[in-house]
Amino acid sequence: MLNLTQRFSLQQIFLSLFSLLLAIFFLLLIATPTALASLNDDRFDGNMFVIYAGNGSLVPAKVTLKASLKSSKPTLMVFFLHDSKDCKQFSIVVSKLQELYGRAADFIPVNVDTIINPVTDDSTKTAYYYQGFVPQTVLIDQEGKVVLNEKGQVPFEKVDDVFREVFDLLPRSESATLKRRIINKINVELRE
Repeated sequence: MLNLTQRFSLQQIFLSLFSLLLAIFFLLLIATPTALASLNDDRFDGNMFVIYAGNGSLVPAKVTLKASLKSSKPTLMVFFLHDSKDCKQFSIVVSKLQELYGRAADFIPVNVDTIINPVTDDSTKTAYYYQGFVPQTVLIDQEGKVVLNEKGQVPFEKVDDVFREVFDLLPRSESATLKRRIINKINVELRE
C-alpha cells in the first residue's frame, strides 16, 4: 500500500499528465483547418464535377479522343484543373451541356496535369488542342473539324448555339425558351 505522500504525488502526476493531454487535444482541434469546399477559391477540394456540378459521370472520360473521332460523333473537350476557381465554376456549364447532348456527343474532360507531352502533331491526342489555359473548351464536329475553341468560362448559350449548328437543330430564337431555375446555391436547372 502507498503512503499518503506517494498517493499525493501520483495524483499530481496523473492530473498534470491529463491536463497536458487535454491541452494538446484542444490545440489540435483549434489548429485543424476546416474542410469546407469553396467554389470561389483556387484550392483543391476533390473532383469538381462531383462537388460543384453534381455529376460524377464526367470523370474519367468514357471514351478516348481517338475512339470518338473514329466514331464520327461530335466531341466536346474541356481542359481543366481541379484547383482552379474558373474551372470549378465552369464545371456546372459542362454538366448542363452533357445533360442535353451527352447521348449524341462524346464529352472528354481533360485534367491538364495529366498531359505528359504538351507538344504533339497527332490530332488524335488531346494535347494537340491544348493551348495552355484553363478552362479551355474545344468542340469538334462529326467530320473532325474544330468548330469551337474558347479559353475561359464560355457561356452555356454560346456552346449550346454551336452544338445546335453541329446537330442542325433550330436556333434558340425559334425553339422553346429554356429558363434557369435555381436548385441550390450552385446548380441550376434548365426548364421551358
